[in-house]
Amino acid sequence: MVFKSRLKGAFSVNEDRLRVDKWLWAARFFKTRSLAAHAVDAGKVAVNGARVKPAKALKPGDELLIRTPVFEYTVHVTQLAQRRGSAVQAALLYIETEESQRKRELARLARVPRDPTAEVRGRPTKRARRQLQKLRGDHS
Repeated sequence: MVFKSRLKGAFSVNEDRLRVDKWLWAARFFKTRSLAAHAVDAGKVAVNGARVKPAKALKPGDELLIRTPVFEYTVHVTQLAQRRGSAVQAALLYIETEESQRKRELARLARVPRDPTAEVRGRPTKRARRQLQKLRGDHS
């Protein structure tokens, strides 16, 4: 069993470091770990201003710039988590900068709602026409 104990020491997990993709998933920035890894590979995540790979070791105090399809976040890592927990627990893993919060709020306010008629093409179907007539009060 000497072999087994040697392996255990070789693969010991460093408790003060964690993979970037795993932390992004645990902090609920991405729905799956593979989505987090793809975002890191695509350059959507920077650690301390540098582009990194998904296996980059993250530690408390690091600054992350995270670009999602909707918003851009700048956060400071406060804690590491091996497992994904509730949203309340995930919020304790980082502190978002005030500038980032302000930018997100401005982006949210600036977003233009989609035009509901943007996807309408051609003539309405018989069902859609009847729904429109019912809505207008026409019963011709």
